[in-house]
Amino acid sequence: MDIDVTIIGGGIVGCAVAAELSGQGLTTVLLEMESGLARGTTSRNSEVCHGGMYYPTGSLKARFCVEGRHLLKEFCAATGVGYRECGKLIVAVAESEIGELERLLALGQANGVEDLRLIDQAETARLEPEITAVCGLLSPRTGILDAEGAARAYAQLAESRGGQVMTAARATGLGKVPGGWRVTISPTGDKRTEGWQHTSRLVINAAGLWADRVAALAGIDVVERGWSLHLTKGNYFAVANAHAGRVSRLVYPVPPADGVSLGVHVCLDLGGQMKLGPDVQIYDHDLRDRADGTAGIALDYGVDAARRDSFYEGARRILPWLRPEDLAPAMCGLRPKLSTTGLVDFVVRREDEPELTGLINLIGIESPGLTSGPALAREVGRLVAEMDA
Repeated sequence: MDIDVTIIGGGIVGCAVAAELSGQGLTTVLLEMESGLARGTTSRNSEVCHGGMYYPTGSLKARFCVEGRHLLKEFCAATGVGYRECGKLIVAVAESEIGELERLLALGQANGVEDLRLIDQAETARLEPEITAVCGLLSPRTGILDAEGAARAYAQLAESRGGQVMTAARATGLGKVPGGWRVTISPTGDKRTEGWQHTSRLVINAAGLWADRVAALAGIDVVERGWSLHLTKGNYFAVANAHAGRVSRLVYPVPPADGVSLGVHVCLDLGGQMKLGPDVQIYDHDLRDRADGTAGIALDYGVDAARRDSFYEGARRILPWLRPEDLAPAMCGLRPKLSTTGLVDFVVRREDEPELTGLINLIGIESPGLTSGPALAREVGRLVAEMDA
């Protein structure tokens, strides 16, 4: 074999996996088809380091969210990546919603989320006087971070341990060979002009929006396994700078009962900019079928200004001072969802079939994928160590 491990996907999960495995002394190559790291789902989200109170106890999402939050906070502190533990309030705006906050409190405590507590209307008003709520669930350990910076820092750590990080390099073929895989790489964009092949004892599929397509390259029937990803768009609207500082924490509504999202919430970035999002925009077609494969350039990251009114109607329940003209299109991201009708757990699977040995698939790594990244990397490290034992 030319190398020990090929990691496909240069978002925060792939970069953290590269750092983990290169730290185990394995020769490691990370492939990212974009011209830079973390330009997909990693950098197009709320950049929240979640507490972990939304996910079923015992699920991978619950486990890796809580573990990953600790690891990510420590990593950012050690590497100088921007991170702030600003806290989060999930608020009830009607008495009928209080029961859901009580459920989330119990779930979070069962998941090991620290310092969660219900607060009454008076304390909610004292902490956030500019919002409307009858009570809130306070998660003081929730944070925000420079997600793209964290991914780059993991990649730099991998390189310092001898790993190779290669951008503008798309994996277009995975063929089983004795003892491993033949990986075919095609150049993308203008940065790279030639492709190549190498053999790799192990392949880690951390391809995010394209993870099901990479699994299919290896010969997996993703439809049969229920792994077909649905690209779901989440739009954000910026709140006028005149309102900067009126909210000091992340503010979330009681999550919608459908389980598809956490609801349109008040986001803050490290610079203090306030925005609302994300919503859930379901597509009737697969955006990836229109992409030419050179850098995902046909993926639609535009924000329809006509969606402003729905953002306003949702947010004014919490922000009574908000006016429609305060909102302007900001950004959007795409989520690699395994289902558009409810919460589905991460897929983290080491393939043990003879025709797939040496492949580990990470599929459906949507929220809380950013928070879970370092914990997912540790899990991949554990799976690899078991294979090598």
